[in-house]
Amino acid sequence: MRKAIFVIIISGLVIGAIGRPAFAEDNMSKAEKRELFRKGAKLWPIYCAQCHNPRPPGEKAPYEWDQVIMHMRQISNMPAANARAILIYLKSR
Repeated sequence: MRKAIFVIIISGLVIGAIGRPAFAEDNMSKAEKRELFRKGAKLWPIYCAQCHNPRPPGEKAPYEWDQVIMHMRQISNMPAANARAILIYLKSR
């Protein structure tokens, strides 16, 4: 019985974590978002061009970029701050 409750609790936590966006944008000021946009615009071609042609931001829906950035961050060993800036740039276009 305890094992079943433990599995249910862990499953709920995992599902809750997966359903959340990679980087929350709700609590950002406009100035912070603008600065991250500029930084992301500079970093985007640098990181992406290491392995392939950088994809245009409008190629994917904003919610799709969350998954792409998380995947590419793992492959390229990109710092979280840079990934966040690139994500803000891609989702704002």
